[in-house]
Amino acid sequence: MASLTTNDTGSRRILFSDADGYRQAIYLGRMPKKNAEQILRRVEEIIAGRIAGTAPSPDLAAWVRDLPDQFHQKLVKAGLAEPRETNNQITLGGLLDEFLARATVKKSTHVNYKQSTDSLRAFFGNDTPLTAITPKRCDEWRQFIARDTEGTTKKRGTKDNRLSPATQSKRIKMAKSVFSRAVRWGMIPVSPFDGVKAGSQVNPHRAFFVTREAIELVLEACPDLEWRLVIGMARYAGLRCPSELVEMTWADVDWDRGILTVRATKTEHHGGNHAVRHVPICPRLRSLLDEGFHRAADGQRRVAPRVQGDKINLRTTFQRIIERAGLKPWPRLFQNLRSSCETEWCEQYPIASVTRWLGNSPTVALKHYIQARDVHFEAVVAGAGRRDAPDDARATHLATQQAAAPNRTVSPRSLEDHVAKGLARGDATTCEMVRETKVGPV
Repeated sequence: MASLTTNDTGSRRILFSDADGYRQAIYLGRMPKKNAEQILRRVEEIIAGRIAGTAPSPDLAAWVRDLPDQFHQKLVKAGLAEPRETNNQITLGGLLDEFLARATVKKSTHVNYKQSTDSLRAFFGNDTPLTAITPKRCDEWRQFIARDTEGTTKKRGTKDNRLSPATQSKRIKMAKSVFSRAVRWGMIPVSPFDGVKAGSQVNPHRAFFVTREAIELVLEACPDLEWRLVIGMARYAGLRCPSELVEMTWADVDWDRGILTVRATKTEHHGGNHAVRHVPICPRLRSLLDEGFHRAADGQRRVAPRVQGDKINLRTTFQRIIERAGLKPWPRLFQNLRSSCETEWCEQYPIASVTRWLGNSPTVALKHYIQARDVHFEAVVAGAGRRDAPDDARATHLATQQAAAPNRTVSPRSLEDHVAKGLARGDATTCEMVRETKVGPV
């Protein structure tokens, strides 16, 4: 299909016939034979694809894309490649602007998108053509966001002010999504971010279990009842704050059945039970809601009327409340309240029920919410729960469980009652001997 020749001066060229039968040549100049043979194989791939009318493979398209302009022009002259646009090239800034404009997401998600796109602009440059962004540069950008300690308006959570591994993973996945969209839109043949490892978005170092004792101290330090309701619903009902508190009304509280109707704006796009869910109202939360309902102003429809958009700085105020309670603010103030609620419930009830109440899946719950607690580890070490365990160990185990069920007020039905209702034979007699004969094969 194509051949490689070398003249007396060591200059190499590739000879082939195009689709019309005309003889063509690509002059390579002086280079090692091994490199020239690699180019020959690529040229043969291009010719075979043109004859068969098939699109080039991603690997071949990436090779053509990354060629220097001078050599790429030789392929164009031989009819094996399309000319590169020198004017009106699609730039990184153009791609990112179009991506953000087409994103149909909520405001908070759009803010997260912009953080990732700003990182791409800062490293590659807004006017950089997409064709100039190579896989090697993408690897360098990944190293850049892992090492960068500057360029932020607020201090990051890590000690050295670098992005956490979970945040790095989120930005890498965002970049991969942007360039995958560029491929689908026909802007580039293949994404340069293919093969870039994102890593995990799980950050166990920021998990913190907020005990009931601690949250009660915080509730006592709250400046008013509305703040007690906000914190109480986040800790005792696992509500997302503030998104699920914004639309919460008193009509969503079913006092008779103990049900709290929650509209999950974050997951409503999934449809079904993701848009609206029902959360059980525990006794402690019921007391808070009851107090809030009876002390609400006439005509007040919302449970927490001040939790509306940017009208109240929840995080800063909450941090001050925690400090006023004599405690040290924990990471992810509101998220860890929801995580603590889910962890506590999963210790007592099936995970399938708990995740249905809180609006996530068992996979997400185990990955991001349910925490491993030291109290369980210590209970195993102490032998809590074993029949031969010491009394103090068993007491420790029982203290971590729920309160015992109340005494029965109605005695069980006697055998005579069952006989009277036809549920048992009246002539039945008690068995005084247990047979030890084994059951046969039938």
